[in-house]
Amino acid sequence: MEKNLTLKRIDTQLLAITHLTQLLDYVTGFGGFIIPLVLWISNKDNVLGMDEHGRSILNFQLSMFIYCLISIPLILLFGLGILLLIGIGIIAFVFPIINAIRASNGEEPYYPLSIRFF
Repeated sequence: MEKNLTLKRIDTQLLAITHLTQLLDYVTGFGGFIIPLVLWISNKDNVLGMDEHGRSILNFQLSMFIYCLISIPLILLFGLGILLLIGIGIIAFVFPIINAIRASNGEEPYYPLSIRFF
């Protein structure tokens, strides 16, 4: 019984860390996609819930990238793209933290404005 609780605690910690690795985008510029992808591929069969969380993270990262690409031409249109980029930056910073907390509590991830690719 003690061993199962320890394994579950490690699983939820790894899920939370996987969500928090998205914040590497603010440090490296590209690590927020690569590190969660590697963690998802290497642990999706071993860690309970990793497949669902990993898919949500990658869908969110790809969606934010597409929204950034859309906002670039909108910069020329009255500066609306700048406002969109600021909003994307805030969303991309806040929701990985919220979902890391949700993952550590054993809840399902929720990312708004996320397009389902996987």
